[in-house]
Amino acid sequence: MRKLYLAGLLFVVLAVLLILGGPSNRVTPHPGAVAQAVFSGTAGAWFQSVRQYCNPVEVDTRHRWNPPPEGMEGTAYSAACYALAGKVDQARELIFTLDGDDRWQAAGIVFNVAHPVADAGDDRSAGPIMEMVVEFWPNHYMALYHAGMSRYALGDPAAASRYLQEFLGYYDQDDGWVRNAESVLAEIGSR
Repeated sequence: MRKLYLAGLLFVVLAVLLILGGPSNRVTPHPGAVAQAVFSGTAGAWFQSVRQYCNPVEVDTRHRWNPPPEGMEGTAYSAACYALAGKVDQARELIFTLDGDDRWQAAGIVFNVAHPVADAGDDRSAGPIMEMVVEFWPNHYMALYHAGMSRYALGDPAAASRYLQEFLGYYDQDDGWVRNAESVLAEIGSR
């Protein structure tokens, strides 16, 4: 029995030594902790560090624990994270805090983050994000295309037609994007 006590004590001592000797960045702040600017680096690097938390459950908490860097890019990547989490209204509010050209540039960053989702064929999920991008960058032809395809997938032919017609007005290549847009417009009777 004495050997078991010694083994237990040895285990506790070893655990304490590992905890005290390990790096301090392993500690995660308590959810009630006050947010501090713990990140230093580029906004893109910040986004890569929080990307996995850009979901409806964790996005707010992660922003409190690890706020984005200051400036347009920090705001843009923060908006992109909220948009990916399905919180497009919060993303829009963040972009509205910016002035002038910073708004459409931030929308471009959000587009670049969300575009792979749309290209993977998930236009339903990407659609609201693309519509928000179009609000701030009205002639962004790929956002128009994806917003139109999303509206088509959701059964809204009038909005789909409007977005796809605008897309065709800005994009003049003879490729699959144009053929898809023309096919959808023909199907809904707008072409």
